[in-house]
Amino acid sequence: MGDPIRTVLAHAPELMVVRFTFAADDRGALHSHPHVQSTYVSSGRYRFTVDGREFEVGPGDAFVIPSGAVHGCICLEAGELIDSFTPRRDDFL
Repeated sequence: MGDPIRTVLAHAPELMVVRFTFAADDRGALHSHPHVQSTYVSSGRYRFTVDGREFEVGPGDAFVIPSGAVHGCICLEAGELIDSFTPRRDDFL
């Protein structure tokens, strides 16, 4: 169990696109931030928690995480997530 590998793909002050590469059992720890986040599942399977609600997603699924929502995930099958943040996550630069 480890942490996903983060790669910033593109950014401007208003928007950031980031690829997260996960191995099976990697976790995205529960956290929150002021940014609105859109997540697209490029590959793999994940169990997400968003504000106490759990759900599973797989390839082709997408969803939005509101600003301030406590969220995290566990990777069930290795893969990649593509996340977009608005505004940009300066802490990722």
